[in-house]
Amino acid sequence: MAKWDSGQYLKFEAERTQPSVDLAARIALDAPRDVLDVGCGPGNSSRVLARRFPGARVHGIDSSPEMIETAKNDLPECAFSLCDAGKDLASLGSACFDVVFSNACIQWIPDHPKLLREMLALLRPGGVLAVQTPMNYEEPIHQIIGELVAGEKWKGAFAQPRIFYNMQPGQYFDLLAEAAADFTLWQTTYYHVLDSHAAIMEWYRGTGLRPYLSALSSSDRAAFEADVLAQVVARYPKQRDGRIIFRFPRFFFTATAKAA
Repeated sequence: MAKWDSGQYLKFEAERTQPSVDLAARIALDAPRDVLDVGCGPGNSSRVLARRFPGARVHGIDSSPEMIETAKNDLPECAFSLCDAGKDLASLGSACFDVVFSNACIQWIPDHPKLLREMLALLRPGGVLAVQTPMNYEEPIHQIIGELVAGEKWKGAFAQPRIFYNMQPGQYFDLLAEAAADFTLWQTTYYHVLDSHAAIMEWYRGTGLRPYLSALSSSDRAAFEADVLAQVVARYPKQRDGRIIFRFPRFFFTATAKAA
């Protein structure tokens, strides 16, 4: 598995963190005691939770040692530990958190019916599950990468193409209608303003390009990035002042745990 680079990820910290701020603001609890941040990354979302719920014990988990190390160094007031949410959530216990939060993580984890039921099982009665996951499949950057990876030039270079595990919104509705006491779904498209096409490449090196770049040699990596950039320039027009609108749709839901 390719290592996560917390420094690369945090080059756009404000933009990546805003969905966490927006999601945390929708959690209608006054004073939760224990808050779990699933896929906490370098701790930017955990910091949001600590500010949103002063006095709460915030525990962040992530499968990346590099991300956990950064989070521990930057946020000593929170607790962080290695945990693969796709395999080991049950090891955290049951009915032991008031909030289970996850920002831009579950798209990497298979079997969302199992995952969401396990996340809900971590909640005390009346606790809140709050999740955001990218749904940018129709955006140019996602399509560009998919087309290049499947194209004649590059299709033999990647043994395992990137997989998104997100379901459709209606499938989340059906799952939460069965498993939760109450829930809300919504989607927001963020219009990030970037200074250049190169900035889009910098953004995606921290996430979407990461699995592909890690599979290539240095020379092939440069060639692949050049092909991606050429398409980015062609498909993301500049505004009058030279900057670029980088659209990013994200899907959110909150759900309340059923009474015991």
